[in-house]
Amino acid sequence: MDTKEALSIAQEAGLDLVEVAGNARPPVCRIMDFGKYVYEQQKKAKDSKGSSSKTKEVKFRPRVDVHDFMTKLRRAEQFLDKGNKVKLTLSFRGREMAHTEIGYDTIGRAIKDLDHMATADNTPRLVGRNINVMLSPLPANKRKPKYSTHAPDEPEPEELDDEEDDEDEDSDEEEAKSE
Repeated sequence: MDTKEALSIAQEAGLDLVEVAGNARPPVCRIMDFGKYVYEQQKKAKDSKGSSSKTKEVKFRPRVDVHDFMTKLRRAEQFLDKGNKVKLTLSFRGREMAHTEIGYDTIGRAIKDLDHMATADNTPRLVGRNINVMLSPLPANKRKPKYSTHAPDEPEPEELDDEEDDEDEDSDEEEAKSE
C-alpha cells in the first residue's frame, strides 16, 4: 500500500500510522492509536518490575508461648499466601545462647508447621545471636492455608443463628403478654 493512502486512512479513522519494522523491505507500518500503545507498553514494563516477590520477616524468641507462636505462624502463612518469601529469625539474648538447641527446635517446629505453604531454601543457620532461615512459597495451587481464619467482614453462621433465636424469643414473649 502506498504511504499516502495509509496516512489518509489513518487520519479518517482518527488514528496514527506507526512504523513497526523500519528495517524490513518494504517497511511494515500499522494503523493504531499511538498514545494508547505507549501507555500499554509502559504498563507492561511496570508490571514486570513489580513481579519480584518481597521478603517479609517473622521474628521468634526461643521461649515463645504457644499462642504467640501460632499468631506468628498465622502471619507468616498470610505472607506466603500472597506469594512473598518469608525470613524466619529467632533471636537470642544473654544466657539463652548457651541453649541454642531450644532455638533450633522452635525454628524447626515453625518450618514443619508451614510445610503446607512453603519450602525452606536452606537449613536454619546460627549467625551471631540469630538463627535465620528463608522460606519460599509453594505454587499457588499447592498451598493449603491451615492457620488463617476467614475474612473479618464475613458473618459467622453462629451469629446469624443467635439473631434468629433472639427474634423467636421476642415473638414468644409478645404472645405470652397478649394472652
